Amino acid sequence: MIGGFSQTAAQNFPDYPERSDELLESSSAKNVELQPSEGIINPDEYKVGPGDNIFISISGVEETNLNLFVNPEGFLYIPQIGAVDLRNKTLSQSKKSIESKILKNYKNVELFITLTNFRKINVSLVGNVVKPSTYIVSSNSRLLDLIKSSKGLERKADIRNIKIISKDGSVGNFDYLKFLRTGDYSQNPFLNDGDVVIVDIVDKTVLIAGYVKYPATYEFVEGETVSDLLNLAGSVLFRAKTDSIEIAEFNSDGKSQKSKYYSLHEIQNSSIKLKHGDQVIIRGISDYYDDQWITIEGKIKHPGFYTIKKNKTTLYQIINEAGGFLEDASLADATIFRNSSDSSKDAEYERIKLIPRVDMTDDEYDYLKAKSRQQKGKVVVDFQSLFLKSDFDEDVILKKGDIINIPEKRNYISLIGQVVNPGNLVYNSEFKVQDYINLAGGFSWRAVEGDVRVIKANTGEWVDADDVEQLEPGDTIWILEDPPGAKFWDVFTTSLTILGQVATVVAATVAVIVATR
Repeated sequence: MIGGFSQTAAQNFPDYPERSDELLESSSAKNVELQPSEGIINPDEYKVGPGDNIFISISGVEETNLNLFVNPEGFLYIPQIGAVDLRNKTLSQSKKSIESKILKNYKNVELFITLTNFRKINVSLVGNVVKPSTYIVSSNSRLLDLIKSSKGLERKADIRNIKIISKDGSVGNFDYLKFLRTGDYSQNPFLNDGDVVIVDIVDKTVLIAGYVKYPATYEFVEGETVSDLLNLAGSVLFRAKTDSIEIAEFNSDGKSQKSKYYSLHEIQNSSIKLKHGDQVIIRGISDYYDDQWITIEGKIKHPGFYTIKKNKTTLYQIINEAGGFLEDASLADATIFRNSSDSSKDAEYERIKLIPRVDMTDDEYDYLKAKSRQQKGKVVVDFQSLFLKSDFDEDVILKKGDIINIPEKRNYISLIGQVVNPGNLVYNSEFKVQDYINLAGGFSWRAVEGDVRVIKANTGEWVDADDVEQLEPGDTIWILEDPPGAKFWDVFTTSLTILGQVATVVAATVAVIVATR
């Protein structure tokens, strides 16, 4: 293991975003007439061939306009002038040849020469593609147009080493990803009549990982440098550690690895060649541009975002900076929630949640209740002791992302369950549990009068009413419901069954008595 990356990482298949379903195995695609992506062509790049339509205007004493076609042998015949050889010439070269031929016969004229229509050409797409085939396309079509008009490429297609073999036997290698990623048109060439486009299968790869825009496994390209790969991956992110970029390479045995370290400047100003299996690893600076802020919301004079000093700013300091509490703020209910708290799962809690209540032990049920009441991320702070009694033992150092919530005072007691009028009643420090029940109209007819609970506002703890010495604002009084008795119809049918059984016994007894007389 080197730098946290396994030795087999470079053997992973290419996984960059451009290898999408739209490009690979797009089996839903249909062969439609290809619409070339090229509008205005580059005369220095486009090659003229048989079938191309060339317009020539000769302006002098008289104007002569000619609309001519390149013949199947690659010549353009100009009436009264002769044939011009345009074989294997670009449009720019063809224009110069035509101009030179005309000016031998005409003096003091202005010439306008342009391509007015494209010919059709045959090109083949073969190799690791969904459906190898020959396509008839416009002569201004590029590699992109051919791939998009096809049925797609196979999942293992190597799009960084596409080979194009021309009729004359010349071979060109093209990095299609480089065009898609950087817009380099040299990697998206015009197609020529008779070209065979070969898409190979991925065999060799390199990896670039860490703080770059597009970390991924890429196809290996012979002769590519680390700088080239870095540019293809979008270069480094601003938090990258650029003084020690690691390049892990395999030894000649192909089993063990060694690492070398370079600065970004060294990589950009030297030609460090990549080899199959190399791993380029760019680590980050953890505290670089590490913004520190918290949020205060609720009954505070100036709620909002506040910047803090890492490992220094305390709760007491930030509340003072925010102007202090409003009059109706409830310090008893104030909380701090920490997003960076432990996110690990409680395996025991997850296990118990799946057990039906009837199958739980008493300890398991108690644990389930306690855990479900736990507020994840809550930082235990007694705001009242800190801000009313100046008990600085309750002060805490804030962390990035903390949310301080100061709710409004809850100057009421809630009654739920089996009382005549459940709801909220204004808090009175002198009232006991029974006083609030009486104010709510007393117990309803299905109340369990001897089993009243109080749910404490701060902790969510359930307490028997008899154990509560003092109610506090926000507390909830819960009057449990007496389980209903058996339904009338169940009782009625059961009674009929029993009476029927009794009648049968009586009838049998009478029959026996009569028989014995």
